[in-house]
Amino acid sequence: MMLETVREGLSWACLLSGGFFLVAGGIGMLRLPDFYTRMHPAGVIDTMGAGLILLGLMIQAGFSLVTVKLLLIALFLLFTSPTAVHALAKAARHGGLEPLLVNTEENDE
Repeated sequence: MMLETVREGLSWACLLSGGFFLVAGGIGMLRLPDFYTRMHPAGVIDTMGAGLILLGLMIQAGFSLVTVKLLLIALFLLFTSPTAVHALAKAARHGGLEPLLVNTEENDE
């Protein structure tokens, strides 16, 4: 009985923290000024937010075939999300999109 309560609490903690990362990343994508700075929350949303939600679902499912499937999805996201963000940023740079830079000489005065 006690172990079930701990499992439920841990599962909900992972689900809620994953949801927090998704919301925070979405707000970051809206508020940040340029394409390259928006790439960071996009990667965090995929990797951290979805990863924590999948972990919470795995804890909920227990030891079953569903857990194996969720683990495979998590591994797929873990490998593909950072690679996709890197490829997208590299393609944007190759396409001529310059990052938004702050002139440091004006800030020093």
